[in-house]
Amino acid sequence: MIAIRFHFVTGRWHATAWGSHVNEGVPDWPPAPWRICRALIATWFHKHRTVFEEPRIRELIETLAAAAPSYALPSATAAHTRHYMPVIAGRNESKTKIFDTFVHVAPGESLDVLWPVEVDAAQRELMATLLASMNYFGRAESLVEAALLPANAALPKVNARPVVNGERVQSEEEPIRLLAPATPEEHAAWFAKQAMPTSKAKGKKKTNTASLPSSIFDALLADTGDLKAAGWSQPPGSRWIDYARPAEPFRIAPQRKPVLDERRPTVARFAVVSDVPPRITEALSLGERFHRALVSRCATPVFTGCNAAGEPLADGHQHAFYFSECDPHHGMVKFFTLYARMGFDVDARRALEKLRQTWGYDGHKLQLILLGTGEREDFAGESPDAGHSLPLGTSREWISLTPFVPTRHLKTRRNGEPKLDANGIPIGSPEHDLRRLLPESGFPEPTEVAPVPHLQLENRSIHWLEFQRTRKTGNGSKAGERGYGFRIAFSEAVRGPIAVGYGAHFGLGLFVPAVA
Repeated sequence: MIAIRFHFVTGRWHATAWGSHVNEGVPDWPPAPWRICRALIATWFHKHRTVFEEPRIRELIETLAAAAPSYALPSATAAHTRHYMPVIAGRNESKTKIFDTFVHVAPGESLDVLWPVEVDAAQRELMATLLASMNYFGRAESLVEAALLPANAALPKVNARPVVNGERVQSEEEPIRLLAPATPEEHAAWFAKQAMPTSKAKGKKKTNTASLPSSIFDALLADTGDLKAAGWSQPPGSRWIDYARPAEPFRIAPQRKPVLDERRPTVARFAVVSDVPPRITEALSLGERFHRALVSRCATPVFTGCNAAGEPLADGHQHAFYFSECDPHHGMVKFFTLYARMGFDVDARRALEKLRQTWGYDGHKLQLILLGTGEREDFAGESPDAGHSLPLGTSREWISLTPFVPTRHLKTRRNGEPKLDANGIPIGSPEHDLRRLLPESGFPEPTEVAPVPHLQLENRSIHWLEFQRTRKTGNGSKAGERGYGFRIAFSEAVRGPIAVGYGAHFGLGLFVPAVA
């Protein structure tokens, strides 16, 4: 006895029963022995023909053909999709409806096939290798993981069995016919009969045995299209076997509603992949592209920053910030982080999961891969891929990654001299505005603020004037077009992100932990 297990990766099995049109919606369930044997031969032919010689696979197939398997069917339902295929006849084009019927297998369950045959160690090795190499079973959409169960494995309970010796189908069962290879003895007798001289009566022709398969292996190699073209209603070398399967094999069972995930992660991180990666100088427009892509999928307050009436949220900067992260060598954006103090609810998380790409310049789209969601602590370490500390880290000193654009103008007296605060800092200057905005965003007063002339990378430096500093859409107050860089220090370590000033929600005014 050998036991085969088929696990359908996508949960779907696509195959039409022999003798049925695709639009009849009759799935081949359980899979006919004829189909299983053909799948084994196809796997050998395409992947292992140079490793296992043909006589070995012929011997294995003849061993399987000698007996009819039983099945342990999983819980399943039948469903279908329908679409229209174009039919072109000369200059005329029409469409025909096609039904794609499939079997949906319950999650976590598999199909087991029990074959009452004895195989030696060599045949078991061949069978195990072929099954492990099988990528799909049935139609190409039916991705599968197949395996030969160990000889000492506990066998599952059979619920689809061959009906032999005049057995009766039980009341809880229904009859079904499956196509299977003929036994080697049956095929040999049939082939010899085809070679016998036939009557010369009018209209009778002698059978050309050269075109007939002389073995079960050769019969399984025949192309279905060739069989139909030759007028065969049943493949040579095959037989019909009566089976009994559960009376309701596709029972629709109520599913327990999953518990709603009420988590509200505050961070989502993406990898950005493109033939032409965006530069850190494009952080502002990249943030706007992410923003528009997410709002188009889910206009929730965490993305829009507005309530249902379209009014800005009253609880400050609780909605999403969009942060670009670049490599330390050339300043190419490789990762993108979203941070929202209010957290991403179920709808927002669904939109994040569906975000696959956004547009890039010169027709090079940006492919987006969601790496994960979580809290700031989950993404606070140093990124080995980005090569720098993440903006969600903890540090006492921070340095500008993108330019800070002030929101207030310099205050001067009538004689043009700047007005100074108690610390002697010009009121409305970039440094003063930065010091004002940090406590408003929940950070302590900095102990030191020093200007930084440019973004210093390992292979180049980028002046703040090279960055995009004006949003293409939306409003926002700013004191001018110039951007500034700073190095700030606190009396004790604080956790990021630190993003303040004009365009802070879209990537400007972003600080990262300073690397010593």
